[in-house]
Amino acid sequence: MKSSNIGGQAVLEGIMMKNGNQYAVAVRKPDKEIAVDIQEYNSVIPFKPMMKIPFIRGIFNFVDSLVLGMKTLMFSASFFEEEEETEVELTEEAIAKKEKQDKLLMNLTVAFSVVLAVAIFMILPYFLSNILRKHITSRGVITILEGVIRLAIFLGYILLVSRMEDIQRTFMYHGAEHKCINCIEHGLVLNVDNVRKSSKQHKRCGTSFLFFVMIVSIIFCFFITAESQVMRVVLRIALLPLIAGVSYEIIKLAGNSDNYFINLLSKPGMWVQNLTTKEPDDGMIEVAICAVEAVFNWKAYLAENFGMEFPEEASGEEAEMADHKIVHTAGQTAEPAGFTERTVAEGQQI
Repeated sequence: MKSSNIGGQAVLEGIMMKNGNQYAVAVRKPDKEIAVDIQEYNSVIPFKPMMKIPFIRGIFNFVDSLVLGMKTLMFSASFFEEEEETEVELTEEAIAKKEKQDKLLMNLTVAFSVVLAVAIFMILPYFLSNILRKHITSRGVITILEGVIRLAIFLGYILLVSRMEDIQRTFMYHGAEHKCINCIEHGLVLNVDNVRKSSKQHKRCGTSFLFFVMIVSIIFCFFITAESQVMRVVLRIALLPLIAGVSYEIIKLAGNSDNYFINLLSKPGMWVQNLTTKEPDDGMIEVAICAVEAVFNWKAYLAENFGMEFPEEASGEEAEMADHKIVHTAGQTAEPAGFTERTVAEGQQI
């Protein structure tokens, strides 16, 4: 396996793929065509050198992932708004106002999500385990029980949301995302057949990252010895950035190594991925391939890392005729501002 360093996430009826500072969102629209939006992502973190410092970069990457994830999720949802809303022609002033409102909503949603996650997965397990202090005097045992409760809440949450129909489809797109990356990282040509037979599990998955956050938090909580209950809660919250930073380094190491011990360490997180990834259908695989190809030259990657050779691309009129089924449009009022669409008919050979 050769790491490609590309990553992504599932969105509503689609896939986001990111390579460096460029990302693409491919969405299967209600009319069954695939819309692809390619953008440059500017980090919300102003201190660029901090993005390269081990253990600190993980904190900033996590924040960027939350912001980009919410942004692309809102973009994909825009295709499924009520038809009468999408047909309204907006003035430039109205578009600017809507963009400002969307940005504010996105920031508030991210902030609320972080606060809610901390409350459910960090603070709640502490108070639940604290109930047992009357019967268990060992601080170490209580800390382990807190970690077990945290894992149980995490897995229970995933099992609960996975029963929703829309989430099930999102998990299928999540599987398609992993399969595409595994396909090229294992030296296979990126097409529907090869993607279908590739694994839906990947060591760099966000699910594995969250699982490691749960495990690493248990280790860090052993070092919290404050007597005050308030301080114990405050220290758990204060340690979260460091826990995220350590977990990020573990995931990064796992994604770039085939070491036996690293693979063994990755196994539990990949087992959890069985809950968050499902086998996609061919249409979902086509969407994932479109997202990959929009930001990543997989042919050059296979040539460099696996010695594979590909015929030179056609140019001029030949390329135009060969690509006649792919329609490029821009500036449509029905789409989000600044959107450039690449539409692919359903079932078309990718």
